Amino acid sequence: MTTQVAVVGATGRMGQQVIRIIDATDDLSLFAGLNSRSELSEMIGADVVIDLTVPAVSQSVVEFAIEHGIKVLVGTSGWSAERLAWLERRVAEHEGAGVIVVPNFSIGSVLATSFATMAARFYDSIEIIEAHHASKVDSPSGTAVRTAELIGRARSHQGPVIAPHADQRARGQQVASVPIHSLRMQGVVARQDVHFGALGELLTITHETLSPDSYERGILAALRATPGAVGVTVGLDALIDLSGNAAE
Repeated sequence: MTTQVAVVGATGRMGQQVIRIIDATDDLSLFAGLNSRSELSEMIGADVVIDLTVPAVSQSVVEFAIEHGIKVLVGTSGWSAERLAWLERRVAEHEGAGVIVVPNFSIGSVLATSFATMAARFYDSIEIIEAHHASKVDSPSGTAVRTAELIGRARSHQGPVIAPHADQRARGQQVASVPIHSLRMQGVVARQDVHFGALGELLTITHETLSPDSYERGILAALRATPGAVGVTVGLDALIDLSGNAAE
C-alpha cells in the first residue's frame, strides 16, 4: 500500500529533499506540494502531512491537519516544551490523531544527543554550542532545545547544572538550566557541541552535519512510522532502536 504524502514547505531545501526521497521510494507517493501561496485545504485527502515550514506557521499547519484527520510529521524546528504541551492537549481532543515531532532527522545527531543524556548524570557543568547556516530563522535550534531538555530530565534528582553569571546575555539562553549558545554563519550546515566539565577534565560530544544527505534515513523512518502514529511522539530516538541490542 502506498502512503500519500502532502509536503508543506515544498519549495524549501528540506521540502525539495523530501520530495526527491518520496519520488525514489516505492511505498510513498507525493499527494501535494504546498508553498507559502497554497491553501491548507490542498492537503485534505493525504494520508500524511509533513510540515517543513517555519515556527510561526508550523502550529497552524499541524492544527489544520489534526482537525481534518490527517497524521502529521513535524520537521519544523522551534517546538518548545510549552508548545508540545499544547499539542498533546489538541491531539487528545481528536480520537485516533497522531503527530510525530522530529527536531533532527540525522541518525548521528540522535545518537549524539543520546550520548549527552547518558553523560549528564556525571557532570554538573554543562553547556551547548550549536551552529547552523546563516538563513536558519530560529535559535536556539530545536535539536539543542531537545538535548537540553533531555539533559535536564536525566538530572532531575540532581538539580540544575552549574551555570555561573547566567544573568549576562553573553552567557546564552538557558533551557532546563543548560546554557545554549547559537551561531548562525555562512559555510555551516549544522553542528552541535555539548561540553561537560568536571575537576581536571573536559568531555565534548560533537556532531556535525556535512550534507543534508545525512537526513535521508531519518526522514524515511519517520515518514513510514507516521501513518500508524497515535498521540504525540517526540524525537527520532522514539522511532529507532538505541538499545544496542542486535536484531535477532
